[in-house]
Amino acid sequence: MEDEDIALNSVLGLELNRVFFAVRDTANKQKIIEFAREVLQGERAERPGSVSPEGPAS
Repeated sequence: MEDEDIALNSVLGLELNRVFFAVRDTANKQKIIEFAREVLQGERAERPGSVSPEGPAS
């Protein structure tokens, strides 16, 4: 299951990258960055024992 998660995240990351560079408006790029950040933080919160950039998860 972990391999499937890694593969899915890779595909989603590539797609998000494609959309990001297709968007010309800086404000929309900022929204994409904020959305991706929220998704990643939500995934980290769901996984016990994961480490965030700020330090170990509580």
